[in-house]
Amino acid sequence: MVAPEDLDAVVRAAQSGDEDAFRLLYRAQQPALLRYLRVLVGDDAEDIASEAWLQISRDLGTFSGDWDGFRGWTATVARHRAMDSLRATRRRPQFSATIEYFLDRRAPEETAERALELVATDAAVALIASLPRDQAEAVMLRVVFGLDAQAAGRILGKRAGAVRTAAYRGLRQLARRLEAAASTGPPVGDGVPGAGPPAPRQPSLRTGVTTSTTPALREVR
Repeated sequence: MVAPEDLDAVVRAAQSGDEDAFRLLYRAQQPALLRYLRVLVGDDAEDIASEAWLQISRDLGTFSGDWDGFRGWTATVARHRAMDSLRATRRRPQFSATIEYFLDRRAPEETAERALELVATDAAVALIASLPRDQAEAVMLRVVFGLDAQAAGRILGKRAGAVRTAAYRGLRQLARRLEAAASTGPPVGDGVPGAGPPAPRQPSLRTGVTTSTTPALREVR
């Protein structure tokens, strides 16, 4: 994993036309960008991401900033592409599985922490996508991208305080849903049609996404 301070130099190299540097930026940013887009456009995420990267590669010379700024800029480009797609198709992402499908077992740990751990998985993306869109975007930008409230606010066109509130409410709602489903729903593979055996626990965000350290719930607030 490349340190953020080293990625600042990679951004500068990519702007000067270094193709290897651009590939490194792509590998570092694409996983988080895809998760964010899945919340916005569902199964169209990969297509929208491809369109976004075409624009990013074309306009990189006009960008000014470091790695943190680059992450925010790419999220903005991707969001604009996603909004254009939603306006054109007039539809929202659809997920066929229920919330209970994504629970592997009752978790003894605090449910808000469990919600944060799940963010690195596709299952968690589906859960987050079921939140109101303002909360879903705030959670993704703050937790997955690791952006601060000011940077996320610039992307969403909102004040930093509003982003903090939306992220906090989204995480609390996820925690309540996980807690309720764990107490009433069957584990995966036990009474869920079409489900296989319990899935192994997925890696936490700390090892699954190349972003800054996952904030605790109180820090997001």
